[in-house]
Amino acid sequence: MADANQTVATTEAPHGGEAHAKPKALGMDATMWVAVAMLVVIGLAIWKKVPAMIGGALDAKIDGIKEQLAAAENLRKEAEAIKAEYEAKAKQAAQDVVDMKAAAEAEAKDIVAKAKADATALIARRQAMAEQKIGAAEIAAIADVRAQAAQMAAAAAAALIADKHDASVDKALVDQTISSLN
Repeated sequence: MADANQTVATTEAPHGGEAHAKPKALGMDATMWVAVAMLVVIGLAIWKKVPAMIGGALDAKIDGIKEQLAAAENLRKEAEAIKAEYEAKAKQAAQDVVDMKAAAEAEAKDIVAKAKADATALIARRQAMAEQKIGAAEIAAIADVRAQAAQMAAAAAAALIADKHDASVDKALVDQTISSLN
């Protein structure tokens, strides 16, 4: 291994000797042959239209990227339109909430007013019914008092008649009634 590491290829002669000649083929050294090979490769590439193919591939790639950019732009526009639509819907929903709250408050006021009116009407009806019951009770009481007074008067009259009436008074009374019928 030590020998492999020490092996060096040189074009100079060892120990200060004569220099070796550089190899040439057809009058050209290795550098010239590399240059000629490069020219041949470049010429073949141009002859086979490799730059056009590379340009076409790059143009196709550019067109693909442009299409992707256009699609992305369209998607961005659609997203902005959807965003604007949802923002409008959110504003409308907020306005609907405000409107519904106002309507609910107005309806609540109407319900309270109606309840007050109904309560007032109910109180008036109940008061009228109570007054009617009181009136009916007064009439019933007056009728009861009259009935009791009539009973007492009849009882008193019966007692008086029983005390002061006898058969002769009854006969005169019956005669008077019969004569008034004729």
